[in-house]
Amino acid sequence: MRTRSEVTPALLDRQRERAALDGLLGDLRSGRGRVLVVRGDAGVGKSALLEYLAGAAADMRVARAVGVESEMELAFAGLHLLCVPLLDRLEGLPRPQRDALGVAFGLREGDAPDQFMVALAVLTLLSEVAEERPLLCVVDDAQWLDRASAQALAFAARRLLAEPVGLIFAAREPGEQFRGLADLEVGGLPDQEARTLLQSVVRFRLDEPVQDRILAETNGNPLALLELPRGLGPAQLASGFGLVEGQAIPARIEQGFRSRLETLPADTRSLMLVAAVEPVGDPVLVWRAAERLGIPTSAAEAAQTDGLLQIGTRMRFRHPLVRSAVYSASSLPERRAAHWALAEVTDRDRHPDRRAWHLAAAVLGPDEEVAAELERSAGRAQARAGMAAAAAFLQRAAELTGEPAPRSERALAAAQANLQAGAFDAATELLAMAAAGPLDELQQARAALLRGQIAFASSAGGDAPTLLLKAAKQLEPLDVVLARETYLDAWYAALFAGQFAGAGDLHEVSQAARSAPPPAGAPRPSDLLLDGVAVLVTEGRAQAAPLLRQSARVFAEEEITMAERLRWSPMAVAAASWVWDEECWHTIQARELQFCREAGLLAQLVIWVNSTVTLAVWRGDFAVAASLIAEGEAIAAATGTRYPPFGAISLAGFRGAEAEAIELIDAVITDARAAGQGTGIQYAQWVSAILYNGLGRHEKALAEAQAAEQAPELHVSMWALPELIEAAIRTGQTRLAADALGSLAEATSIGQTDWGQGIYARSRALLRDGEDAERCYGEAIDRLSRTGFRPELARAHLLYGEWLHGEGQRTDARAQLRTAHDMFAAIGMQAFAERARRELLATGETVRRPTAGTRDQLTPQEAQIARLARAGMSNPKIAAQLFLSPRTVEYHLGKVFAKLEITSRHQLRQALPDSGHDGPMA
Repeated sequence: MRTRSEVTPALLDRQRERAALDGLLGDLRSGRGRVLVVRGDAGVGKSALLEYLAGAAADMRVARAVGVESEMELAFAGLHLLCVPLLDRLEGLPRPQRDALGVAFGLREGDAPDQFMVALAVLTLLSEVAEERPLLCVVDDAQWLDRASAQALAFAARRLLAEPVGLIFAAREPGEQFRGLADLEVGGLPDQEARTLLQSVVRFRLDEPVQDRILAETNGNPLALLELPRGLGPAQLASGFGLVEGQAIPARIEQGFRSRLETLPADTRSLMLVAAVEPVGDPVLVWRAAERLGIPTSAAEAAQTDGLLQIGTRMRFRHPLVRSAVYSASSLPERRAAHWALAEVTDRDRHPDRRAWHLAAAVLGPDEEVAAELERSAGRAQARAGMAAAAAFLQRAAELTGEPAPRSERALAAAQANLQAGAFDAATELLAMAAAGPLDELQQARAALLRGQIAFASSAGGDAPTLLLKAAKQLEPLDVVLARETYLDAWYAALFAGQFAGAGDLHEVSQAARSAPPPAGAPRPSDLLLDGVAVLVTEGRAQAAPLLRQSARVFAEEEITMAERLRWSPMAVAAASWVWDEECWHTIQARELQFCREAGLLAQLVIWVNSTVTLAVWRGDFAVAASLIAEGEAIAAATGTRYPPFGAISLAGFRGAEAEAIELIDAVITDARAAGQGTGIQYAQWVSAILYNGLGRHEKALAEAQAAEQAPELHVSMWALPELIEAAIRTGQTRLAADALGSLAEATSIGQTDWGQGIYARSRALLRDGEDAERCYGEAIDRLSRTGFRPELARAHLLYGEWLHGEGQRTDARAQLRTAHDMFAAIGMQAFAERARRELLATGETVRRPTAGTRDQLTPQEAQIARLARAGMSNPKIAAQLFLSPRTVEYHLGKVFAKLEITSRHQLRQALPDSGHDGPMA
């Protein structure tokens, strides 16, 4: 009996592919992790290569899984199949990971785990198993993995380095999750090998032109060469298999299998159909369903004899295309009967979701009982963090609902689930289904809210604020709590949209929010935020200051629910910046960063990592910022999350790396303009102003700062004012600088903090003369020295030194300029350091350009790991925080020690500078 591995003899001559796989095994035996995606058309020999690989790994532990098309809607189905043999090591995982994986696999009760905590648990599990001997994980037909499994495995794959773990995927066309992983493309056989294989199948002599045509049409595909000539005579072969010209190879192969099926007895075809719709290949289940359909056990003989079906501990088709051929060759009533029989014999307690899916495929029209079963399955999927699966169950439930009102309600629920799963097009279609039925006022408002949320989640562009504002107004008389939350959503959307917000701009949203009903009881954190931001726009900073300060403090100091933290903390950070509260800003960020890391909430973590970069850059912690940027990029790649690289452009701008900064700035502006995100453009303009002030090109800095300052209600506009003032003074535009200073005075007065007042004093000094200017510079230096904003302090010394030089006080100027230069050099602000150096040279002092130290040779990830180790964190704790394995952390520390020429963790304190932020910032 032939199986999918039957073509192995033909494939063993593939020297390139075998060499790649042998090299992979060699790396595993040497203790290094490897990942490989084997890709190619159906029938090209991917499975045979996997068989070769597994056979050559006799000294390793091998775990296997196969993606099944009919299980793509069942969350973690593929991952469970791969990990079941490894679960003896589950109890050794850290508790959060153990609980997450246990809940995902239905082994224990608990709250829905974050899917990326599940992924981290898989990484740790694979690493633990590989402690004994190398582990080889082989996943065939990866294109049919369910989304949750694919994400988890791709996440683990990107973090395998120092563990002897191999993850090998075979797929016709790898999904988005596997993009960027090392791959091995398998093409057709070389000409001579293809001819040899063809001659082994065709028992009569073929003319050379006929052979050439067959080889050209099959493109050397081994399965096509084995299957397509079967049962055909010379005339048929000469005419090109008697198939349609131009038909794709997989379609030709499937058609060949269908032709073979037609010669089998009816009972055999019925048995094969039951096996085709049973996803896991359980022979007991298949035979029980066959019995209900009156199919005798003898029906298996013809399928086995023909080599199309193998029956053992599992029922396996010769190739997935056989399964496809069986299903496509059957009639709709035959398929429904097979699904119904399987539903009848599937244990409703052990596999309720699989049973519900079979029932859904078995019914012809609306069926309330089955729809209710699917709703319950959706609830279980959500409890396992399988949002994509929940969305599929709810959508099918809506389709099977006959009564218009319940159908619309289920369509709304399915739209919500698809939104959460990131399937925005499906969510929009389901909203249209809901709107086709009767919706009461609350349902209409919920539908409007979903439209706004879809618009914001898909692009964060200009349409979202207007849609959310409309929804909030509809909700006011129906649900005050939800209405106020929606106003806050609309305000946040308008903040992002900026100049593209249109009718739903911040003024419009704020006016509407001010007239909204007050909260019924004690104000919640979101209520405080809404009141603060609405007053900020409608009445000004002075009136908003107490509300903004209170709301920021609540998020920094009080215990609030996880849902509120995840949803509103980014706005609380903005509130802290509006009142110039550095401590509160840092506390909220550090708190949320730690929370998201401990909970494994990677989709939220990437937001906080990027947000923290801005504060790290402003504090002059460029090594921290660079490592966080690398971490954010890795998380974004693993999760598929797209987030504007605000942190990266701020680091490049502060560094003064013009070419790098301009490339990033231009990309951000282009993307933001295309998406209708005004805040992205404004942020990039602010960074550009800093860049050009550092480079001494003040005309350019002035233009960029003016553009960034044009939206006065946004915090970025406040940050742009000091750049505008400096650039205006340096270009002789004193009136413009004076007007901007008035705006800065109003902006900084509401906080009365050393940060805000220090910036204001430094800017005020630029417009003062004599003792007044000197007093302002002294105040700026005194105040800013009490903050963590080292770049701002260094710039105060620079401006003071430049002023002293202009006043003819060379000795005093040199002291200030030397301090500024040394600070800029230590921080890594190249452009400002060069500006200070040039001014020092003008005073007659000689100064060398700074050179890179050994620590600058560390990669961002090495620097991050080194800092955490310096702060006293153990390898397992570092691994958990950075979503790595302990062995990978150990590997990186080894490289750190070599570069720094040290031998122990204790020496890190001497080898690395103390930024003062090792723990919280990282």
